[in-house]
Amino acid sequence: MKVLLLKDVKSLGKKGEIKEVKDGYGQNFLIGKGMALHATNDVIKKYEAEQKRKIEAEKQELENLKDIANKLDKFKIEIHKKLGKNGHLFGAITKEEVAVAILEQHKVEVDKKHIEMKRPIKSVGLHDLDLKLGHGLRATLHVEIKGDE
Repeated sequence: MKVLLLKDVKSLGKKGEIKEVKDGYGQNFLIGKGMALHATNDVIKKYEAEQKRKIEAEKQELENLKDIANKLDKFKIEIHKKLGKNGHLFGAITKEEVAVAILEQHKVEVDKKHIEMKRPIKSVGLHDLDLKLGHGLRATLHVEIKGDE
């Protein structure tokens, strides 16, 4: 019996491989536990089509992320924060405040988890933040903090 492995199976093979196994092992264990499908021509064609679709979707996502990274490198955002008597900010600028400012000022949605702050922003002026967008893509965002008294 030929089976298409849906998961990695120890001592048999990796996901996506087609293996010849004994009928009982294939039917009762592999197919029964959802680790494999009976490798008919239809099943193989569907699996290959789905793999192509996943690859295309990943390429599209990568292109979108590259576009966003290029845009973010050119952006400069401003955040207004209340100042105390001594000219320092009340509290620090958070990742969420930066993400909201990007969305409001440039209509680009960035998850706050992608924003990296090496140290908290507690002063007015220009600051550069790193953004990890996934797939190894990075961008630098220029943030200007302005104080309101």
